[in-house]
This record gives sequence, structure tokens and C-alpha cells, in this order.
Amino acid sequence: MKTNTAPRLLAGLSLLALSASPAFAREAAPAGEADTGIQEIVVTAQKKAENIQSVPISIAAVGGETLKAYNVTTLQALQGTVPNVQIDNFANTPNNAVFTIRGIGVIEPDPYAGNTVSIVVDGVPQFFSMGALLDTYDTGRVEILRGPQGTLFGANTTGGVVNVVTNQPTGEFGGEVRATYGNWDRFDINGSIEAPIVRDKLSLKVSGIHTQRKGWVTNVWNGEDMGRKNVNAVRGQLMFTPNSDVKITLQGEYVGARNGAPVVVNGGLPGEANYVPAGTFWNGAVLPMYTSPCAVPNAPCKAPDEYFSGNNEVPDKSNMTTRFGIATIQYNNTPLGDITAITGYKNFTLFEYTDQDGTAKTNNATRRRTHGWQFSQEIRSAFNVGDSFNAVAGLFFLKTNYHHYQMYHLDFALPGLIQYNVQDQGTKSFSAFVQSYTKLADGLKLSAGVRFTHDSIDARSTLDLGFGSKPLTSKNWDKFDVKFPGSLDVGGKKSWDNVGWKLGLDYELGRGQLVYASWARGFKSGGFTGRIGVAADGDTPYNPEKVDTFEVGLKADFLDRHLRLNLAAFTTNYRDMQVAQIYFDPATNVQGNRILNAAASRIKGFELEAQAIPVEGLTLRGSLAYLDAKYKEFLYFDPVSAKFTQLAGRDLQNAPRWSSTLGANYTYKLAGGAKVVADVSWLYTAQKFYTAVTNTPRSSVQPTYYLDALLTFTGADDRYSIGLWGKNLLDKRYISTVYDSPGYMGLVGYAPPRQFGVTAGYKF
Repeated sequence: MKTNTAPRLLAGLSLLALSASPAFAREAAPAGEADTGIQEIVVTAQKKAENIQSVPISIAAVGGETLKAYNVTTLQALQGTVPNVQIDNFANTPNNAVFTIRGIGVIEPDPYAGNTVSIVVDGVPQFFSMGALLDTYDTGRVEILRGPQGTLFGANTTGGVVNVVTNQPTGEFGGEVRATYGNWDRFDINGSIEAPIVRDKLSLKVSGIHTQRKGWVTNVWNGEDMGRKNVNAVRGQLMFTPNSDVKITLQGEYVGARNGAPVVVNGGLPGEANYVPAGTFWNGAVLPMYTSPCAVPNAPCKAPDEYFSGNNEVPDKSNMTTRFGIATIQYNNTPLGDITAITGYKNFTLFEYTDQDGTAKTNNATRRRTHGWQFSQEIRSAFNVGDSFNAVAGLFFLKTNYHHYQMYHLDFALPGLIQYNVQDQGTKSFSAFVQSYTKLADGLKLSAGVRFTHDSIDARSTLDLGFGSKPLTSKNWDKFDVKFPGSLDVGGKKSWDNVGWKLGLDYELGRGQLVYASWARGFKSGGFTGRIGVAADGDTPYNPEKVDTFEVGLKADFLDRHLRLNLAAFTTNYRDMQVAQIYFDPATNVQGNRILNAAASRIKGFELEAQAIPVEGLTLRGSLAYLDAKYKEFLYFDPVSAKFTQLAGRDLQNAPRWSSTLGANYTYKLAGGAKVVADVSWLYTAQKFYTAVTNTPRSSVQPTYYLDALLTFTGADDRYSIGLWGKNLLDKRYISTVYDSPGYMGLVGYAPPRQFGVTAGYKF
């Protein structure tokens, strides 16, 4: 990877304007103290409420007020705001969350691949990455925990955890409503209301959001916009508190997304199967074929000033419906400690069409439907033994199932060629865990935890090939005119036992100053490949992968809480890495997919985050992160060329070397108690590679620089507010994702252009 002067410049700037995170969930200052310093951030990263500065792990927290101020409606809008964290999606599956923390992330869009970063909502882990780019409304905070979190959060947290905490009922009457209008015909309205039914006993809260906008990509076939959004969500919460020790909360949510189809931009080159020459017209298109953003061979793709794609084959449709329920029981001061039981159930259905070649030519398209559900139960106890020992111990059970089909038309290979893949998979996971904290001496604490997990999977995948003339929208879309002999039917049953642990020491240097060191072992579950092309893709399971992370850190407040400095440095040994191998064989017209335990890697780096208040009302912030993520051993076999390549020393995917943020927030108080808040953020992410195992030039994603800002006026009683906001104010045009499939094409996705708008809110 090439180096430049940007990291040195960013390091200097970051030391001038330091911050602990992009935003904070704040609480009032302690009683009797003036509220002039950096205030406490309360998080639940260790499944108990604690000041973030006393938790010996690397955490960033984004507060609900910041999410509202910048009109963040999905977790993906946080991309670039947290160092060493990438939040993306795959180009042709925008509903799939691709979280990568410290170089460890999702490798495949279909559910069989699992996650390496767990998204947890109000204590319930989200097993499926589909739909995990959550709609954020009435959200208290988003906590991002970096590094393995397997002891408390279980399997599939080798990269970390994104812990989303919604605003819970308070027992008091109140609510708010907010409306936004912005460019791209964006219109949002969201709000919440809580009404006590029985004072101090029973309270009901309802919140919801509607958000819509046009897409910023133009379809060359009909001239219409692509990538539109239209989402409605509602959440109801019923809180019952029969006495001071018992609280029962029932929570239900419905989300209906009726969006435009996934947008695929054709990054093909002459000679590739899906290449379409620029300037040509197909199927009565109103606009000519656009120039490929990857038109220069052996070079990174480049985003144009205007975004174009194409869809002439299928409806502009991507519909997802989600139902999610949680029952939480908290029973404190029992003989067994403070007990928490969390029951979660979620089901979703995603149905969408995709024009996979991104042109007005009839090359290839898919019809996909996925239905999945999960049930989870956790019961845990937090207890003390004397004044020097406390622990959290519990049991966890998870059961999931999904059914998925994909009908794939491959006209680019042979006119009428179709490929029909069906996946059925069920998983079960049981685990027992304990995490303890022992005071060894004044200021010195030992943390030790262990988790045993038993995972099992029952999987089956089928593939049929043949010729067909039925449109994907017809009643007989799944019928073949001619079916080739030798249909595939693979899969099986498999189970694994794993033990993960964490050991750590932390020492309080003084009030608000902590140093720590830890060793954590985590793992990601094994499984069976579901989207297959040949029998070898899915006839044997891939095994779990394991990581060992060693981390040291400092968390410190200085100058009477006017300067906060957090630093974490780490090294990770990554073994039995699950690597996704996606290929197209032009000789057989087969698209294959498999996951291999093929590699080992070494990852090391640091995160420097801090915040400073030089004068009353002004907060400066910034961060600097470094990541060196390389394969340690990886003998890669290309099934098309039948050649081996040693990839040791090459960078991991989605792991930029440097990332940084700078920002300032100024609050100006007006007469009568009103105030004006101005905030500006600058975000930098270095070059990275995306979804190409061999890190080809076409898989490279350029460095990104973003400038965001807002200006908000709030009335004297904090009841009403009105604000202007903007993201990507310099209107930079960037590639966000690219999958390089030599001989097929590059599948490209564009980052959002400039967005701006006005928001008004009222609280009651």
C-alpha cells in the first residue's frame, strides 16, 4: 500500500482538537458541581450501567441527541465517525449490514456466512445481517465495542459489538415530534409519546418514524431515479413496575420498508462477459450507456460527477417486513443477586428483484426471497461477594431458521440460461458464561471471564441449471423449459464446542484516570456454504475461526474534566480465517461460492480519542486510528485458473490503514435561556480493498474526506427547536463498495452525494 503525508498531517491536527468519540450520551454533573467539564457517559458494555471511563475496553458512544441532530435514520449513516470501524453494505445487497471492526467483518451477504460483529438491540443479538442496518429512531445511544466480546456477548463477536439502546419508558407523561425536509425530496416525521396508565405502576410508550426520499442514481433505460427509500416503523413499549425491585418491559416493533431495487453499477472492461460499451443504446433506452467507473484497466474505479445505472429487466422493488418482540424482566435484590431475563423473537421477509448487470441490456437479473426467524433467551445474575468481588453469570439459548431462494437469469453467458438456488438452514446455540471482577488492592482490579458454547447447524442447499423463457415476474418464474441433469443437493449436520475467555487488569491512577491490559479469545461459528455452484462449494462444512486479542489502554480526564484522553493499542492473532471465495467460470458458465478456513493473519493498531473544552461553550474533538491488517499465511487456490498464489503480507479487506475525525461544537446562550448550537465534523478514511481476496486494483476503494455540519436553535424551555444540517457538504463523489470479478465485471456501489435539510422539533 502506498504511503503519503496525510497520516502525519492528521496526527498533528488530531493533537490540536481531540475527542473521545463522535458524540456522547450525556448525563448531568454530580450534585453540587458546576456543569462546566466533560460529563459522564453511561454505557452498558459489560451488561451493567457504568461510566464509560471506568470500563477497561475500547468503546465509542454516539448519543441519541446527536443521532437526531444529524438526522441519522440508519446505522450506516455512522460510517466514518468511529475510528477503526467500517459500516457498509454489499453493492447488490443494500439491506445487508457489513460491519468491520479492526479489520474483522462480514464476508458474505447471504445468511449462511454469519457475522463477526454482533448487533445487539436492547439486549437481543441480531443473528441475521439482513435488515441489521437498523432504523434509528427514539434511540438513547449506540455503543461500539472494539475487539472480541465473546465472554459477555457470545459467538460471532470476534470483531466487536454494536450495542443499540432504545429510549425506555420513564413512567412520566411526555413526548416529542420532529419533521425533516431535505434535498432528494427527503421527508421524515418521527415522534414518541408516553402515557402512564397506572401511576408508578404501568406506563405505555409508542414511538415511530416515516422516512422517504428519491434515489440519487439515474436509470439509463427510463430516465427515472434508482435507490429510493420509503420506510415506516413503529415501536410499542409497556413497562410494569409492581414494586421497587421488579420491572417488566414488553416491547414490540414493526418495520415496513418499501424501497427501490438494489442499485448495481457496471464496472466492466472490454472483453468481460457483462461489458457494455459506453454510448450504446439497448432495449429502447432513453439515455446512452454510461462510461464504466472502472474503465481504466489495472486501476481503481473512480466515481463520476453524475451517478448512472440501468434496470430494464425487473421491477424497481425491494420490500422488507420485520417484526421484533422483546420481554425483559429485571428482579433486583434477590438471594441470587440482581436477575435479568431477556426473551427475544424476530422474523423478517425480504423480497427483491435486482438487475445484476446495471445496464439497459438484457444480461442477467435475479429474483430473491428470504424468510428468517430467531428466538433467544438469556437469563443472568449480577451479584457481589463482599466488597471486593462481583460478577455477572448466566445462560443463553438461540435458535434460528431461514429459507432462501434465488432465481438467476444468466443471459450474458447463454441466452435463456437460468440457475435456481434454494437454501434451508437452522442453527441452535447454547452457552454458559461468567465474568468476574476482583479488587486485588486499592485501585487494582482483576477481571476474568469464560464462556462455553455449543453450536449446531442443519443445512441443505440445492441448485438446478437449465434453460427457461419465463420472466422473473411471471406466475411460472420457477419453471424450466429444459432442466440439465445432475442437480446439486448438498449440506449436512454439524456441531462444535468452543471455549472463549477474557483476562484483564486495570489500575486507577487517580480520579478519572485508568490504565488497563487484557487478553481476550473469541470465535466465529462454523457452517455450510448455501449459495453453491458446484458440489464442492457446499458438501463439507467450514470450521470456526478464532482470534486472540491483546490490548493495553489509557482512559484519563485532566484539568478538572476539561480534557479527556483515551488511547487503546492492540495486536490480534487471527487463525482458521473463514475466507469467502466467489468466482465465475466462463468455461462452464457456473458461478460458484465457498467459504474456506484458508488463512491466518496478524492485526495490530491503535485508537487515539479525546475531547477538550478550552473555554465555556466550546468543545473540540478529534480521533486518530491506525490499522495494520495483513495475512500471515494464505495459500490461495483459484478454481478457474487452477493456480496457487501465496497472499502472505497482503492487506485484509475493508481495513483502511488510517482513519481520523476532527470536530468542534459551540453552544451560544441567548438572553432568556434560548441557545444556538453549531457543530462541524471532518471525517477521513484511507484507501482500502473491498471484497476481492487477491486485492486487485479494481477492488481498491479510494480515500474519503467528508465535511458535515449543523446549526440548531433551541427555545428557552427546550420545548421547540429548528435546525439546518448537511452531510458531505463539499459534495464529494466516491465509490463506496466494489466487488471485482475478473471476466464477469466489477460490481460497484456509490457513496451518497451531498445531503442537506431543515428539521423542526417540539417536546411536550
